Amino acid sequence: MKKYWFSFMLLLMLTMLLVACSEEEGDKEKENNETQSEEGDKEEATGPVDGGTLVYALDSAPEGLFNINFYGIAVDAEVIDFLDDGLITYDEELKPQPNVADWKTEDNQHYTFTFQKGVKWHNGEELTVHDWVFAIETLAHPDYDGPRYTNVQTIKGVPEFKAGEADEIEGIHVVNDYEIEITFDKARVNNLENLWTYPLSRKEFEGIPVAEMSESPQVRQKPIGIGPFKVKEIIPSESIQFEAFDDYWQGKPHLDSIVLKVIDPSLVVGELENNQLDMTAFHPSNFESIQALDNTDVIRASGLSYYYVGFRLGTWDGEKNVMDYEKYHDKQLRKAMAYAIDRESWINEFFFGLGQPVNRPIPTAHWISADDSDVTVYNYDPEKAKELLDEAGYVDVNDDGIREDPNGEEFKVKFSHYATQNPTFEARAKALTQYWNDVGLATKLEMPEANLYYEQLEEADESMEVFFGGWSTGTDPDPTALWGSDQLWNYPRWVNEKNDQLLADAIDINVVGQDQEKRKQIYMEWQKNVSEEVPMITIAELEEVMAVNTRVQGVEMDVSGLNSSHEWWIKPN
Repeated sequence: MKKYWFSFMLLLMLTMLLVACSEEEGDKEKENNETQSEEGDKEEATGPVDGGTLVYALDSAPEGLFNINFYGIAVDAEVIDFLDDGLITYDEELKPQPNVADWKTEDNQHYTFTFQKGVKWHNGEELTVHDWVFAIETLAHPDYDGPRYTNVQTIKGVPEFKAGEADEIEGIHVVNDYEIEITFDKARVNNLENLWTYPLSRKEFEGIPVAEMSESPQVRQKPIGIGPFKVKEIIPSESIQFEAFDDYWQGKPHLDSIVLKVIDPSLVVGELENNQLDMTAFHPSNFESIQALDNTDVIRASGLSYYYVGFRLGTWDGEKNVMDYEKYHDKQLRKAMAYAIDRESWINEFFFGLGQPVNRPIPTAHWISADDSDVTVYNYDPEKAKELLDEAGYVDVNDDGIREDPNGEEFKVKFSHYATQNPTFEARAKALTQYWNDVGLATKLEMPEANLYYEQLEEADESMEVFFGGWSTGTDPDPTALWGSDQLWNYPRWVNEKNDQLLADAIDINVVGQDQEKRKQIYMEWQKNVSEEVPMITIAELEEVMAVNTRVQGVEMDVSGLNSSHEWWIKPN
């Protein structure tokens, strides 16, 4: 069963999109499969082999929030994926499947969940529905400082609980230790998919105020979960060592241990070649070198993520977005900056054939993706960009080659891109600034450290004006948590009445019922509106790739992510 790397996360590492393999690549994969088949006679007879240590690389240092209820960035999510499981999972068609819990509903508003018995936390305590209630109450607490309130706010009574008007959440009814009833404020198509389905150990966090949880040792140094591996040692910014959890609910893992190491992307190829590294996602600049290695296979899968350039249009007042930052309110300016970017050349230069331009905030692999003919497409057209700028009053008034604003004042685009150990990030950021410089818009590049970058975005820091970002759409296509006017992760701080209405209609069971095609049509209209209003410029969608040493067996990946690490094993020499 696949475990989906949780949606709504910022992308610090390579994300995804299906690119057709060439015949040559297909032949190589076929040869690899045939070789593995020949070598697999023994494997088929004996099955997976237990034992061994797998070394897995992270391309940048984690932020250090190693509990899924609090994490904010993709690297931390990679770590958490080894130590925790969700109550439900998703298949290769992105449909929810029972995992630790099963459910039933007759009206999409009232749900009954039944937990498996005997599931253990790493501290030896048994998982019960009370741990899930504890998680929901934590996310709904007014002192919660994480980003996942949106995944519990539709449970009946949660807003009142958050406001301090109720001591309990009305929509939660515990039947017994293994059965719980959840009632939402109203029926929606995607209530289940949007619901937070990760418990939090009551025993582990006993006595810790919610305001202090994210900085506690239980999150930073000694995290626990119900997943296949438990943390043995954390060396901040360097490595994390896991050991097999013998009492894992799906059976003891085949591997004895997994070591996660922070490895500079420039060193990955050498580490793979020298058998010092078993498994890693990697930057496209390393694709050809890794594919040529005899001891390494490249696993590829379509994905659900995209990169974009966002415009700061307002601020976050603590509860909603307010469009009160006027520098980029002129839609003509935003469109001109979109036409100025040669996205295809930029993708080819920095992603080496593992991506393609995307013209909407939904990746092509998703079932609600609109056709290019249904949205505004900003193909590279610098003359069109200059024409729009002229019409909007951004003209060069002093013949120095740089455009002033409509009031004749100096105008400079402040562009931000996060900095990590990846050596290509600065070059790709500078390339974007050059496109705008070429049409007369003076542009200044700033590259804050990655963790600071995301803090500044969430706080709507004034220094962040035009910024580079990436999102995953998630298993359910509802993008409300990213683009709703009252959502923290709406980093452009875009407020648009039509946007909010379309997002609401698409999940309203009274509007779409169970008609997926009707829901898709609403999302297509939403994509059309976003592409016309341009609160951000969608840039690229990429393929998900993973390098795996040939000695490692049992690794699978599809659009839903990697399979559980308890299924991986190491082939004997």
